Amino acid sequence: MKPGVGRSVVLWTLFFVISTGLGYPTLNRYDPRAVPGLYDSRAYYALVSGDPLQDDQEHFSHRVLVSYLAKPIFWLAKNHLHSWNPVFFAILVVNSFFIATTAFLLVDVGRRITADEAVALVSALLYLTNFAVANFNLSGYVDSAVNCILMVVVWTMFTERWWLLPLWGVIGALAKETFVPLAAALALGWWLTTARRRSLRLSQLAWIGAMVAVGFATLIPLMSHRSSDASLLSFAALMKGESDSGRAYLSGLVGCLLAREFLYTFAWLLPLGVWRLARLPKAWVVGSICAALAALAMGAYDDALGGAARALFSASGPLLSLSVSLLLIETCKDRGWEPFPGSVTKSEVR
Repeated sequence: MKPGVGRSVVLWTLFFVISTGLGYPTLNRYDPRAVPGLYDSRAYYALVSGDPLQDDQEHFSHRVLVSYLAKPIFWLAKNHLHSWNPVFFAILVVNSFFIATTAFLLVDVGRRITADEAVALVSALLYLTNFAVANFNLSGYVDSAVNCILMVVVWTMFTERWWLLPLWGVIGALAKETFVPLAAALALGWWLTTARRRSLRLSQLAWIGAMVAVGFATLIPLMSHRSSDASLLSFAALMKGESDSGRAYLSGLVGCLLAREFLYTFAWLLPLGVWRLARLPKAWVVGSICAALAALAMGAYDDALGGAARALFSASGPLLSLSVSLLLIETCKDRGWEPFPGSVTKSEVR
């Protein structure tokens, strides 16, 4: 049964509070800018505080969504937080908003798919407690927005609101340039899978094309605003230039898969998640696989190592969390233990 507005507000607020708790260490326990693995956070900190960017961080200046949403929070909080870092407080509030929204949408989609409240809620719990959420998305980075908008894209296609895709293309591009290829791969995989089961719907393909087009159209002026010679091609060349040019793409791919960040994020999520993928909508599964492959391709090109885990989690984290939840709840019920009395015992999954 679909929850009312009041219950939805309470649920989203709960997810928001959990997220702020997971990200609390950034306020006064440690400074993400001093952690080698969180190098990008220096640029986002400067965008919020108004400090000049260092020369080697200019190429992050177009990732404005999280930073610019955090600016007014920083202005209000400055000089009022005692020992808390006001910049990271502002970033944490925005990141928590996006993570809470992602978890909330996951519950909604999970409820629609499984008709089981327990599966939907546990999927959100598994998502929130994943290594990537606390250590990447709530640690002064901007990937929380990418996660959220990709989940919004999933919700949009699941509810047949394809006309909203161009709007998400703009917002996602403002968050991070990697959103555009990830969303394109996700949506095209979804569309191709559903097109096999019914007549080809060119209108849906047109909305996907519009999402990609407006995404790139948003990125071009953002990148050129900072530098007259900035472009998508120059950015791609720069990212490749940061890695060892002699390293083959295969070596970069292996490095991404063997990085400890990948293992911490997917060591349990992937092995447990694959068991129930066949019970979930094929369109979402195929779309997430396509997006994950796009993330791996970008990681191999950039020789991103552990950084690729962030994009991979953005592409597949919600789906795998729902699949693991389905496995856990059904295993409990098969053994005669009802973790949530009154929930559906054996739901039919679309």
